[in-house]
Amino acid sequence: MDLTYFRTFREVARRKSFTRAAEELGYAQSSITMQIQKLEREYGVPLFERYGRQLRLTAPGESLLKLVLQMLDLYDQSKEMITSEVSGTLTIGTINSLAAYYLPPYLHVLKQQFPGLNIQLFPDSEASLISKVRDGDYDIGLILDRYPADTALACTKVREEPLVLVAPLEHPLTKRAQIQLTDFQQAEFIVTEEGCIYRGMFEKLLKDHAVPLQIGFELGNLETIKHCVMNGLGIALLPKIAVQNELEQGKLAHLPFSHSDLKLDLQLLLHPKKWMSQPLQTFIQQLTKE
Repeated sequence: MDLTYFRTFREVARRKSFTRAAEELGYAQSSITMQIQKLEREYGVPLFERYGRQLRLTAPGESLLKLVLQMLDLYDQSKEMITSEVSGTLTIGTINSLAAYYLPPYLHVLKQQFPGLNIQLFPDSEASLISKVRDGDYDIGLILDRYPADTALACTKVREEPLVLVAPLEHPLTKRAQIQLTDFQQAEFIVTEEGCIYRGMFEKLLKDHAVPLQIGFELGNLETIKHCVMNGLGIALLPKIAVQNELEQGKLAHLPFSHSDLKLDLQLLLHPKKWMSQPLQTFIQQLTKE
């Protein structure tokens, strides 16, 4: 069977959308639909199902996806080994803060070294990211968590990533030389969405010390959180890499607070049996040479 159909199937499964898969692959949506229908006729089962607007894999589709990922990985491996041609696709799963503020310079260098490489970057939740690295859907994962994030995967610690509390420039807490946990009792916070690792760490820290967390806003976008803080709507706990520019430009205030429980490690996640293509090896070397 034409590997193109399998690549299309993989892309639809990743994007959970025929339309977005068509945009990514440069096909008409009708072509995507036709290829999936041919696969379903070949296997004699439906591969996708709809729940309202949500597209998801059926049970046979889940099983096929695991095999398809292995087949395409083996094909790319054979192509690189036999022809010495560095092309194919590198799929990277990561969290929003790393996708926006950490990875772009490394991706730029990697693309310059391997112009024929198709790089796919997928911002994802930590739980989903770990699962997809285990299943082979992502070639590599990058997260912020306590090391090791998952003992079933090969985890490499890159560095410790500071978490900082940022506030509007005129916030009363900016006048303190040192801040204690009890000082947050009357403070209003802007928090990331539930499931965010550092939000959970901070909530636990406050709960353990009987300090209530006053949530003014719950937002899923880091840029929105920063602008809300700058406009005086509350204070926020964020990775330093996400607010470094604003701190240097004097747009946000760094509150003088730290705690040993608020530590994260930037780490790489790989499946223990992952085949290491030349671009993947180069990418890992770039990230770990700091």
